[in-house]
Parts: sequence; C-alpha cells; structure tokens
Amino acid sequence: MTDTPAATPRCPICGKPREQRFRPFCSRACRDRDFVAWADGRYAIPAVEAEEPDGDEWPLPERRQDDR
Repeated sequence: MTDTPAATPRCPICGKPREQRFRPFCSRACRDRDFVAWADGRYAIPAVEAEEPDGDEWPLPERRQDDR
C-alpha cells in the first residue's frame, strides 16, 4: 500500500471539493446547472435512426389455421 492520501472527490461541474449535502456536486448552483443541461438534452447519446422498409418489404403476418 502507498502512504499517499486518497484524492478528494471533486464536483463534476466546477472541480471544487464535493459537499456531502449536494453530492456529487459542491453546491446547489452546480447541481442546478447539471439538471438544466440534462433537461436540455445535452447529455443525450447520439443515435443513427434505421431506415424503415418500403410498404412491400414489410413481412406479412402469418395466418393460423383457426383464423378463417
């Protein structure tokens, strides 16, 4: 083991030491900034939409014997 102290957790918004009351942030302001960024969709993962097949490429539902 090493004798170095563990790093103090930091606020992900501003880098100041975390405050237990606002964990994982340091203040209400940083917590609110993060919430606004989330609500605006800035944390969204970009995705590529798959193309939908044409009408004649859709599979037809299978017909069961009792569906007459």
